[in-house]
Amino acid sequence: MPRRPGPAPAYTRRTRFDPAAELRAIAAARPVTRIDVGPGAGEEYVWLVTGYDEVRQVLGDHVRFSTRRRFGRAARADGTYPDDYRPDDMIGQLMDYDPPEHTRLRKMLTPEFTVRRIRRLRPRIEEIVADRLDAVERAGPPADLVEQFATPVSGAVLCELIGVPRDDRDAFLRRARHHLDQGRGRQARAAAGAAFSRYLAALVAGQRRDPGDGFLGMLVRDHGTDVTDKELRGVCVLLMLAGLDNISGMLSLGTLVLLEHPDRLAEIRADPGAVDRTVDELLRYLTVPHAPTPRTALEDVTVGGQLVRAGEHVVVSLPTANRDPALTTDADRFDPAREPAAHLAFGHGIHHCLGAALARMELGIGYTALLHRFPHLRLAAPAAEVPFRLHTTAYGLERLPVVW
Repeated sequence: MPRRPGPAPAYTRRTRFDPAAELRAIAAARPVTRIDVGPGAGEEYVWLVTGYDEVRQVLGDHVRFSTRRRFGRAARADGTYPDDYRPDDMIGQLMDYDPPEHTRLRKMLTPEFTVRRIRRLRPRIEEIVADRLDAVERAGPPADLVEQFATPVSGAVLCELIGVPRDDRDAFLRRARHHLDQGRGRQARAAAGAAFSRYLAALVAGQRRDPGDGFLGMLVRDHGTDVTDKELRGVCVLLMLAGLDNISGMLSLGTLVLLEHPDRLAEIRADPGAVDRTVDELLRYLTVPHAPTPRTALEDVTVGGQLVRAGEHVVVSLPTANRDPALTTDADRFDPAREPAAHLAFGHGIHHCLGAALARMELGIGYTALLHRFPHLRLAAPAAEVPFRLHTTAYGLERLPVVW
């Protein structure tokens, strides 16, 4: 039986659409605060950075802040690993790379995520969304939009991007979700992760023999053996980590926000061009990723007046940074009419999300199609009873019951 983990670290806590009161109190007191993240997180104490300017400083400074995890104190025969050691399951996961390794791998991946390349996926994403809405409509009200819409759409689009054969997709996504589910025990997650990894290894081998039209096939065709099988497998894992819960969370949470702002619903239905600005504001207002990969200071650095010593670890809070008045006025209000702000929902610096353009397009298609398909969409339960998703890498909803 799945078990629930202990209390979540302070930087992951939310109250409905907002950072939780204790996280707000930390952010209001100082932009950089030392917090206890509890056992099992590698280091029990880290610096939590909550201010917009300070978060930009940390994420933008890859020279003095490294994302690469150090395994140097773990285990050789003499109890240590070499400093450049990286476990197999971390190879290819770009967020764990510093330059020049990061530069080499990102240069290979970037062409597959340009706006022009991503637009090729638009017809297929529209088809996926329409198919899911057909299924929701056939099943009839009430419906759970997390189970029946947000989760299947995010998974199907990722499979389409990577090039997972259609017959394999249900099993592929089931293994991926079991691996990512923080509510499952460590052994169950490890077993699911091993099965997921074996499938990816077989998928990569198949693409080597016969490259398809998906992301994997294009990387094989364009770069041959310059990109290794382990790197290709790791890139797929990273896409799943970055895409599944983030997009599912944004589709479900964003729909709930829109249902509570009927003026915005009407505007999107009347003007298809209005959705882009609404998506951008939802990304800022909700900021479903709690924090990107922790950083390690490579030398003594002062951030927000606080000295962070070499070797100390830093976690940045994206939700508090995006609610900081330093970013925009009245930042706690959902307001798609505000002037676009340089928010941090996709991170900042060399690790800015490669899939940002894909995510924006997918959300725009999803919200627009949903609201047009069901003009009388409304909650099937009181808003206070809608359960929020607490134990995942990205914030979201457990269920979104609706009728129409």
